[in-house]
Amino acid sequence: MMPPAAATTVGEWVAQLDPRPPVALHERLTALLAPGAHRPVADTAEICVETGVRLLDEMLASEATDRAHALDLLAVDALITYAFQVAADEPARIESRAAAAMARIAGLNIVGEPEAR
Repeated sequence: MMPPAAATTVGEWVAQLDPRPPVALHERLTALLAPGAHRPVADTAEICVETGVRLLDEMLASEATDRAHALDLLAVDALITYAFQVAADEPARIESRAAAAMARIAGLNIVGEPEAR
């Protein structure tokens, strides 16, 4: 999933997603990625992982995992999916990126789970 030719920043990339996700999800992704929107489009994979992991961590910490938080759960899924679609354009780095993302996700504190792993 190469970034659109005209995209030079993460903000432009998310604005030009094709196919465009449903409106509510696209608006949520745009809001979540806003702090990094000025960064170069080459940073998109890392920003998507960072943002997805941060949101998932917030959801788990606040036990916000019910139906009322479905849009955020969809956003986490979309961010991680987009991260790997973008990262696939650099096949030499995909394995290390996947390992790093899995380690970050595995390191999240799940409510009700013992802290020691």
